[in-house]
Amino acid sequence: MTQTTLEFTKTRRASLVAAIFMMATSAIGPGFITQTATFTAKMGAAFAFGILASILIDFVVQLNIWRIVTLTRMRAAELANKAIPGSGYLLAVLVIFGGLVFNVGNIAGAGLGLNALLGLDAKWGGGLSALLAIGIFSSHRAGLAVDRMIVWLGVIMIGLTVFVAFASNPPLGEALYQTVLPDQINFATITTIVGGTVGGYITYAGAHRLLDRGTTGEENLEAVTRAALSGILVTGLMRYVLFLAILGVVASGVVIDTSGQGANPAAQAFQAAAGQFGLRAFGLILWAAAITSVIGAAYTSISFISVFKPDITEQGRNRATTVFIAVSLLVYVLMGTAPAALLLFAGGFNGLILPIGLSLFIYVGWRRSDMMGGYHYPRWLLLLGALTCLLTWYMAIKSIGPVFAFLNVV
Repeated sequence: MTQTTLEFTKTRRASLVAAIFMMATSAIGPGFITQTATFTAKMGAAFAFGILASILIDFVVQLNIWRIVTLTRMRAAELANKAIPGSGYLLAVLVIFGGLVFNVGNIAGAGLGLNALLGLDAKWGGGLSALLAIGIFSSHRAGLAVDRMIVWLGVIMIGLTVFVAFASNPPLGEALYQTVLPDQINFATITTIVGGTVGGYITYAGAHRLLDRGTTGEENLEAVTRAALSGILVTGLMRYVLFLAILGVVASGVVIDTSGQGANPAAQAFQAAAGQFGLRAFGLILWAAAITSVIGAAYTSISFISVFKPDITEQGRNRATTVFIAVSLLVYVLMGTAPAALLLFAGGFNGLILPIGLSLFIYVGWRRSDMMGGYHYPRWLLLLGALTCLLTWYMAIKSIGPVFAFLNVV
């Protein structure tokens, strides 16, 4: 009995860690890094408010979705269909399309990373990275290796960013002041940064990973809640440290180019703070973040396909994932939009999707306790969820025009 309990605890811990890192690597991918550099260059310390808003929205969204998926033991689209017939199909189409847009951006990010690391043309870098991701996803052993690599790459990413934050010497007092009392509030930037860290497929990455690992039901709810909070805390701190690193460069008077086709704003900031070492190390981290995000986006987006084909096998899902990455690569190669602009648009578009899925989950929490085994969902968490839902709807409506304008960046 003791051995069985020990094995259960170890398995659950492994599934929770996997879910945390699936969420973290999705939330701190190339999109967020590029978005942070671009918006910090344009807004300065005032962008701190956008970071804080994204962390608070992240907290409410992830906590509700992880908990409701755990309680219902259903994927998001299946849950939506059972709550409101037909809505799951809409959610699945939006998330899969949003995941495709994001994956095109992730491939662009991989291209930017190899450009900073090796000087390789961004298009070639993105293409080679996508082919590598297809190869990795086709091999189960390589997949396990990637799971382990994610942890190490995450540690390296945090270490490097902290180093650059110290090297760039940001104005901490001004940053903290602007976090709560910003000079300006730009809803398009907040929608984009929220979309890039918790919108679209990212919302469901950790929750669906938990479901696949069997960590479900009310008996696991406390552990799942702790894991969600841990993931949000880690990603939140990482976001703020990255912002501070780039703010230090901007505040020192360095002008970061965010307009040209070849613009790689985050690379410029890291190079300004730590010289050639900063540029090469940044390239490695951005590329690694992009590869893990390509895999995470494909995995989570294709997990929604089961609502259309419930009897799909694991082999069938793997083939669909490979096709998904290949289509993302084709779109990336055919599009003439700058890689950095693609990453900005991807975050913004997924931010537009966020309120739709969140509305469905809040409805289940309020009205469908029968789907959660009769569990009485905490009203305070639902109230926060409803307020966040209204806020994300408002931001999405205000931001439709500016978000699509990102594609015109030349």
